Amino acid sequence: MNTIQALSPTSLPRRGKGFSFRRKPLVAAMITGFALMSASPLYAADDAEVEALKAEIQRLRQELAVQRGEAAAPATDESAAAATPVAAQQQYQPEEPQALDAVVVRSRNRIERLQDVPLSVSVVTGRELDRLASNDISEIVQRVGNVSWNRGNQRTYSLSIRGLGKAGQTEAQDPSIGLIVDGVSYAYNALASSFNFHDIEAVEVTRGPQGTLLGKNTSLGVINFVTRKPSFTSSADYSLLFGERDRVVGKFAAGGPIVDGLLAYRISAVGEKGNGDIKNRSNKDMSYQNIERFSGRAQFLLTPSADFNARLSLEVTPRSAETTNGRTTNTPTTSLRYSDGTAWRATTGEAALNRPYFQGVKNYSINDYYREGYVNADSARGLVTGGHGASAELNWQVGSHTLTSITAYRDYHFNAVNDEGTPFDIYRNSGGFWNDYKQSSQEFRISSDTGGFVDYQTGLYYIDVRNSVDYQRDWGHDAGAWFANTARYNRLAVNAEGRQLMADSLDGLSMSYNSPAGLQSIRNKSLALFGQANWHLSEPLTLTTGIRLTRERRVNSASTFIRDNGRGGALNPVAVNGVNLGGFDSNGAGVLGSNSTAQIALADALAQQYFGAASYASLTPTQMQQVADAKATRAAAIGVVFNRAKAQSFNDIQKAFVLSPSYKVNENLTTYASVQYGEKAGISQFTNGVSNKIDAEKTTSYEIGFKSALLNKTLILNANLYLTNVKDFQQSVQTYDAYTTALNNNSQLYYTSATGSVPRVQSKGLEIDGVYSGLRHTTIRFAGAYTDARYKKFENAAQPAENGYTGAAPYRDLSGKVLPGASKFTANIGVDYRIPVLGDKEFHIDFNTAYHTKYYSDNALSKYSIIKAGSITDFGIGLGARNQSYDISLVVKNLFDDDEPLARTATSYTPALGRWIGIQFTGKL
Repeated sequence: MNTIQALSPTSLPRRGKGFSFRRKPLVAAMITGFALMSASPLYAADDAEVEALKAEIQRLRQELAVQRGEAAAPATDESAAAATPVAAQQQYQPEEPQALDAVVVRSRNRIERLQDVPLSVSVVTGRELDRLASNDISEIVQRVGNVSWNRGNQRTYSLSIRGLGKAGQTEAQDPSIGLIVDGVSYAYNALASSFNFHDIEAVEVTRGPQGTLLGKNTSLGVINFVTRKPSFTSSADYSLLFGERDRVVGKFAAGGPIVDGLLAYRISAVGEKGNGDIKNRSNKDMSYQNIERFSGRAQFLLTPSADFNARLSLEVTPRSAETTNGRTTNTPTTSLRYSDGTAWRATTGEAALNRPYFQGVKNYSINDYYREGYVNADSARGLVTGGHGASAELNWQVGSHTLTSITAYRDYHFNAVNDEGTPFDIYRNSGGFWNDYKQSSQEFRISSDTGGFVDYQTGLYYIDVRNSVDYQRDWGHDAGAWFANTARYNRLAVNAEGRQLMADSLDGLSMSYNSPAGLQSIRNKSLALFGQANWHLSEPLTLTTGIRLTRERRVNSASTFIRDNGRGGALNPVAVNGVNLGGFDSNGAGVLGSNSTAQIALADALAQQYFGAASYASLTPTQMQQVADAKATRAAAIGVVFNRAKAQSFNDIQKAFVLSPSYKVNENLTTYASVQYGEKAGISQFTNGVSNKIDAEKTTSYEIGFKSALLNKTLILNANLYLTNVKDFQQSVQTYDAYTTALNNNSQLYYTSATGSVPRVQSKGLEIDGVYSGLRHTTIRFAGAYTDARYKKFENAAQPAENGYTGAAPYRDLSGKVLPGASKFTANIGVDYRIPVLGDKEFHIDFNTAYHTKYYSDNALSKYSIIKAGSITDFGIGLGARNQSYDISLVVKNLFDDDEPLARTATSYTPALGRWIGIQFTGKL
């Protein structure tokens, strides 16, 4: 596996400086080899020069091989192959073991050998992703060690590194694991989950706190995507994938000169559409989880001189819809018992579907509620996502320094309309979400040339985030009968008047809902000064130091309110949390309290509407109780309402640093140690309408490891031990509920689940990462990790479902317990076998397996949420031309049809994504 990326413009020899390739063949081979093996050079020479340099590389390789008494080594990557005459490519030659120590990365914002970077870094090439049609981030991280994707929808997913990160995030919260695409930091995880990555050169994962080199600071690690860049060498390639469930994936990329030597372009696009494996019985044209994604990118490279270049990138992802939410199977609670031995309470759905109101209606029963293999959602729509992006990267070579400017903009739209999963008119939007996100960023950086006693990078970074968020909920005609508790339902269902009150209690009610804070306007700003230096204390010993200071400001204003009263406005409370809702005052039995003349008139009109009575005072006690039951059902649904308010802002200067000595024992072995420290901004947020500011998350990570090239450089073996301590780890906790405590005013303290801080978390373990190419025609990539991620101090965790019995404490102590989503052992292995056949053809087999041991899939660590150990294997087999002009492959996702659920609770589970088979056609035009 070669992971060769573009060199910066200053890394190439400058034209006109008199550099002689023939006088210094070894140096020339090293410099130009790195540059020309790249599929996406940022600086490109004229076509004639490129071809001459390619030919020179091949000649030097052959010359060196002769001097060593070896057979001439074949080309080992596509650029070197391009320098070989076509006839020679078509002729079968024995393949020698491939040297892998030239793999390079950008993890420290320079082109460096992976083996020289004193950090835990993993790399997967874009070519490897293309072979198995790995397009989205969930499939990409399956190919990287000790990184996991925690499935949610396009907004709620999360990433974990070293067992940390499963807890997810809110819109007001920074991600702990950063995503960078072509130098642009994404400050919102959702930006990477709603489209397919395409035209990728490489993906790099750097573990531990980051921020002393570039972009947005992160507390747990960074995933860096590098796309293929414009070149002055014309190219065009395509990929078409056809598979089960009417799935079609099309990719296209092309580039070349617009003005030779001055202006080049590269365009790329991907479209994917297909059905899911689960049908919706209420809408047979809707399946779960369908795929509908389209995106495109256009890049332009300007090189007016050897000392300056500029790259402009424009991206668009048109809005499209995917049915992600609701892919859930309910399970019966009849056999369950709470941990104290008492019987499990029926879920809301179970209790409601056993009521006469819902029985024998719409050909739906409680057995359908539990049935696997389909959903029955009458109001659900696909989650709509889309976005745009633009960036401009400018590089100036000024003497021995490079000045870089990256200006970027990104926006994202998300709109969810959900359903409770039945054909009844209960929710018309069961917790929908509308989101418009915008970020603008600017980075200035100065980088010294490498070599000498010290080389360094330093710069300024600014990002401005604006996020408009609206949590929505709409109720339907059957909602009252569904949500009324048993006693209220029994009293309301006895006659027509009561049933009408029950229906109108929630029918048409629409809210900007408190989950967690209705309509929010979030503004996050960061301004940072950063720098990092490599001190070459001796030829084998280098000390890396870095520091970052970031001024963070987080502001949030929010409100929750009724958008539409629907049919039951007269049943509103008088007020909630000081917000006037226009109802009349009555007690739990329906007896009127202190009311104004207008409120009495409202009550009288209600009595006339439902009972034909002249006045409310003339109602019987039974009728008044029915009114009270309808009002209580409505009040429970409305919940917390509060006027527009500003949460307490977060303002602080946050620090990050790195200290990392590395010692090159010999050409094939480097040892290193590192201390990394980083902070993640606190959160400005509300909990039930009350400001609840969260402290910054602080991470210190210690690492010691080695990087080696063994067996004539056919085995790259890297390993490290790490210890990560996190203070004030941000995740869901049980926190004091000031609103409910004040509302009830009964000398009892109340708690609720909200984003908060866990005092101390720790992850420690061992990581191994390597590549082996010593087997004929075969490259094997492998990674493994032992991870022990635990809460060191967490005394206010939410109770799991099995502790939901009456009288249970409001929280429990999870100190010493493992974190959710953290498997003790994980492993990845990928094999690429390819052999020349039939003269100019190539037969190939590829597969990738990602394995994990058991883990908890919910934050409360319920015993019912355990996901068993398992693995996912993707497989490909095919035949194509050795010059890559065409290839046909059979691709299989989840080859062994692993059916372990993606998530579990006591009362439901999310089914696995079953085996999928497709045919992929790729080639060059």
